[in-house]
Amino acid sequence: MTTPPTRTWLLLAPALALLLLAAHFYRAAEWPWVLASLALLPMLALRRAWVPRVLQLALLVGAIEWVWTAALLAQQRLALGQPWLRMACILGAVALLTLAAAGVFRSAGLKARYGSGRAAA
Repeated sequence: MTTPPTRTWLLLAPALALLLLAAHFYRAAEWPWVLASLALLPMLALRRAWVPRVLQLALLVGAIEWVWTAALLAQQRLALGQPWLRMACILGAVALLTLAAAGVFRSAGLKARYGSGRAAA
């Protein structure tokens, strides 16, 4: 049985999602979360079986943060009589992309890279 090719270009999606989260937290002056988002980036280079789970959890929480932010901003805009639908669509798309970035770790190539795709003998 052959080993699937490592598709390291797939790691661009989680890297971009983490950078977007860092920028989001930076704009809100949430410095600990900025540092946490940026600190997760070097983990992409580690070839350990636990890395995908940590990053998937972080990206799942990040997607929830985007949905939460969209809901809060939509409420504020509705209360002020401002348009909100475009903002909600954009942040919803960012949330979906962040969630999709967590899903790239399920690919065969990245499972092989991180050693989390081993079959039980």
